[in-house]
Amino acid sequence: MTPAQEAGAVDQGSTRTARLDRLPYTRQHHKLLIGSGIGWALDAMDVGLISFVMAALAVEWHLGRSTLSLIASIGFVGMAIGASLGGLLADRYGRRQVFAMTLLVYGLATGAAALSWSVAALLVFRFVVGLGLGAELPVASTLVSEFAPTRIRGRMVVFLEAFWALGWILAALIGYFIIPSFASGWRWALAVGILPTLYALVVRFGLPESVRFLEAKGRDAEAEASVRAFETSPPVLRGVKVPRFQPTGSDDIEAATIWSRPLARRTAALWVVWFGINLSYYGAFTWLPTLLIEQGFTLPRSFGYTLLITVAQIPGYLAAAWLIEVWGRRVTLAVFLAGSALAAVTFGLVATGEGALVVWQVLAAGMALSFFNLGAWGALYAIGPELYPTRLRGTGTGAAAAFGRIASIIAPLLVPVLLGWGGQAYGFVVTFSVFGAAFLIAAAAAFLLPEQRGRLID
Repeated sequence: MTPAQEAGAVDQGSTRTARLDRLPYTRQHHKLLIGSGIGWALDAMDVGLISFVMAALAVEWHLGRSTLSLIASIGFVGMAIGASLGGLLADRYGRRQVFAMTLLVYGLATGAAALSWSVAALLVFRFVVGLGLGAELPVASTLVSEFAPTRIRGRMVVFLEAFWALGWILAALIGYFIIPSFASGWRWALAVGILPTLYALVVRFGLPESVRFLEAKGRDAEAEASVRAFETSPPVLRGVKVPRFQPTGSDDIEAATIWSRPLARRTAALWVVWFGINLSYYGAFTWLPTLLIEQGFTLPRSFGYTLLITVAQIPGYLAAAWLIEVWGRRVTLAVFLAGSALAAVTFGLVATGEGALVVWQVLAAGMALSFFNLGAWGALYAIGPELYPTRLRGTGTGAAAAFGRIASIIAPLLVPVLLGWGGQAYGFVVTFSVFGAAFLIAAAAAFLLPEQRGRLID
């Protein structure tokens, strides 16, 4: 009998979720994390590609800031709607089913966007892409959270979120090597986005459905089969010690909606964090290649600098994955948000100078922003699913993501306005100071969230 089997060999009265919680990190967990993570990376690749497409279209189609803002924002309009609908559908039809459906929707729409014949056509396709993208993220994090043992749940979700960096790096590589190398290279870049449609089949037939969801729907035989598959799976990383925490029990919350009295405070705080981090992240990174071009860098060089800045996301995720089980969720999230605020203001200050020295200052500040901002994203995705009971989990995480998408809609539209207020001399300072302030407000809201490290989710 494997250690996983021994951990699951409990009396018949033990709940299936308790049996899952006692397991070590098995090959089934690894398969779930990698399978969900690839979908997450493809999502990030699509989001990242539009920032490089915008920079190319500004040159090829001679588009101004206002039109580019619309191209960036329309996708986030779709993401806001998709995030809300995705959570509701996941609670009704299952996490796996909705996950696969979202991959199919945004993959087909991204491929179609490569054929865009006008700005209006591109806007329509980007809206549909956003519907799929927005629905996927909260569903994937919920699925991983519901299978992860308590002692490593936060770490697993942060590692899931780390796939976002891989996807964004892939987008930067496509932007750097493909877009400048071909006539209308942005079309070839978007054509690569059809890959998620193929991966949807892997998700549909290769990943398990949430045990908690199956039980809630009375599908006990399927739930039991899923638990047994994890119990009989051999452990991964033998001999590696994982920090263990004594579970204090679930919150045992009885609530009709996410705004019922026991949940209202955490919902409000979570929404503020989501709004602040979306405003700053998408405002900064969606415009980054275009802003570097406006500062005098060539298209290939601006893409290359963006690639270097993006690489710093990976150590940010790794640091957050470790600290979230050491410091806890709240402190880790708040520290990384505060670090993001400092890096944002610094980036705005150094980006206004001239000369070779400023290039390295911009790269250093941009990499610091990537490090802290994406570490904060990892901690946020770990926190969300832990705040709600099973029947409201998809709805709660999806609603928070949807509210955050309002900020991501505003952010690309806000950047040209802020740059105009600051003028040629202070445009970057004003813009990134506003982003820094949003990060600080989100950091303060993080302390209103309950600390869920080591606690069972019902």
